[in-house]
Amino acid sequence: MFHDPRFWSAVAFVLFFVLFGRSLWKPLVSALDGRAERIRAELDEAARLRREAEQMLEDATRDREAALAEAKELVEHSLREAAIIAEQARKNAEDIAARREQMAKDRIASAERSALREVREAAIEIAIQATQETLAASLGADADGKIIDRSISDLPASLSQRAA
Repeated sequence: MFHDPRFWSAVAFVLFFVLFGRSLWKPLVSALDGRAERIRAELDEAARLRREAEQMLEDATRDREAALAEAKELVEHSLREAAIIAEQARKNAEDIAARREQMAKDRIASAERSALREVREAAIEIAIQATQETLAASLGADADGKIIDRSISDLPASLSQRAA
């Protein structure tokens, strides 16, 4: 047993730990404790960062939903405005068409009145000329003929005043 190198290796191992065990154990334990503390701090930091990330995700989700709702509202408002504008344009077009139609009717009526006035004036002139010819043929050339001629020449002015 004393001649076995394994025995002496075991004794040297035990003696090494008995003599230097306490002085090696404290730095080893403190290094391991420090490392455990750093790991614990990193885990706490990771948990805090995860909570912050989850909060940011919730905020971003709420913001996205609010933006979608606002965009939907804007689209609906735009559609309502477009419908109102289209209805207004339709009414304006109808009003313009009605005004143009009325203007055309007024022009037609004016043209009818003008044509009727021209026909009446032509008929009056024809009637005056026929009356002059008839009176000239039936009355002779006497002194009273001058009065008749003057009355006949005044007749167009009298008739046109009456027609107006």
